[in-house]
Amino acid sequence: MTSRDRAALNALLRTSFSHFVRRSFLELNPGATFQENFHIKAIAHHLDLARIGKIRRLIINVPPRSLKSTICSVAFPAYVLGRDPTKRFIVASYGSELATKLGNDFRNILASDWYRSAFPGTRISPTKNSEVEVTTTRHGGRLAASVGGALTGRGAGFVIIDDPLKPADAYSDLKREAANDWFSNTLLSRLDDKRTGAIVVVMQRLHADDLTAKLKQTSEEWIVLNLPAIAEKDEQIQIGENTYYFRKDGDLLHPEREPREVLDSLLAQMGADTFAAQYQQNPVVAGGNMIKRGWVQHYDNMPIRSPSTHVLQSYDTASKEGGQNDWSVCTTWYVIGGKYYLVDVLRGRFDYPTLKERAIDNARSHRATSILIEDTGVGTALVQELRNLGWPAIAVKADQNKLVRMSIQSAKFQSRLVLFPRSATWLDALEAELFAFPGGRHDDQVDSISQALGHEIKESLWTAKSLEGYSNFVEGMAMDSYLGRLMGRPW
Repeated sequence: MTSRDRAALNALLRTSFSHFVRRSFLELNPGATFQENFHIKAIAHHLDLARIGKIRRLIINVPPRSLKSTICSVAFPAYVLGRDPTKRFIVASYGSELATKLGNDFRNILASDWYRSAFPGTRISPTKNSEVEVTTTRHGGRLAASVGGALTGRGAGFVIIDDPLKPADAYSDLKREAANDWFSNTLLSRLDDKRTGAIVVVMQRLHADDLTAKLKQTSEEWIVLNLPAIAEKDEQIQIGENTYYFRKDGDLLHPEREPREVLDSLLAQMGADTFAAQYQQNPVVAGGNMIKRGWVQHYDNMPIRSPSTHVLQSYDTASKEGGQNDWSVCTTWYVIGGKYYLVDVLRGRFDYPTLKERAIDNARSHRATSILIEDTGVGTALVQELRNLGWPAIAVKADQNKLVRMSIQSAKFQSRLVLFPRSATWLDALEAELFAFPGGRHDDQVDSISQALGHEIKESLWTAKSLEGYSNFVEGMAMDSYLGRLMGRPW
């Protein structure tokens, strides 16, 4: 290689993280062939955004053997330290053996001739160079940790959690919750600067209550790069600045490495639940997944409400507030042409006065046609309160258990009659609960949904015929006022 070629290669390695990943792979796997793929570019791009501060909280969910650890736990710290040897990393994995292996891979990269040529300002300090910790002569470095271990007195600008739980422990409530608690109680406080520090969680999904689920449920600040082995919807995935990869429903993640016949064999060997979690990033507990993800349709734009639209609200109420109690939930639907469009979800742990106030505001906001409330506990009182105020509250007596109720309504999902918005702040939590049912931790949103879908909608007063002679009415308060007088309800 000429000096000019060497200089060009060094410049590329210093400025392109995806090329740096390729060179790192070849260093760690001599004689192997690097198979470029869009998912590698997507992971590299999102990590690069974390490096420059555009992403502070990143979750990467990807199947096993997708090069995730090499990219995130080995190449990324090496690349960042090459550009700035003062940066500090904590990289945590579920066990000391994995943490040690990744630590040694990192050391091999920094000690290689090509790395030293590309990044002459980054050198390993002779005072700290072990399989657990490596520091640079500029006092940056990488500390390996195992999930659950002590980190007292240690801090970093970048925290990476690489597989916080091993598959064998996924169904142990004790071990799963211990890993989640360690993140919240120990690791989260290790950032040098809470405002600018970055946290990256890279993992295969293992359980409906794993770390990914916990983080998505507790905060909306996480950016999620979700890469199932088989695409379950059409989507565009960013792989560079202003560059996207368009993935169609059914496309394989990396067909050159894992073609359809390989995935079919894995499915047969692992079983549907394990495959759904580890390869599809869509975990359900054993016995779950009554409603299939592919059955749910999505809409991009809010459906237009017309005088014939039935606006249905369905409540599943809890009796108490507090973190250990169930949620109170209301799903709001537009029923148009026999299809059910979910337009809003109200969910919270409310005391009764707050629940009543929120229910009134919710009815007024959506101008509800029917309000379904299970006739039990505080629901019985809420029905009467809303009726006294003129709202069309309907007491629903549950004559079957929740499993049977949703089983009956599953036909509407299978017939593609149920539509969710393509994006909403509440959508992830709702879909996680729905697709895990009946094995998930909560089922309040599921109960609200099955109650809504099971309601027999009778012909409304505001059909086209009932509005004859009122062609000058426009949408908005004029129509609302007229309908309110018809129904004797406040608008």
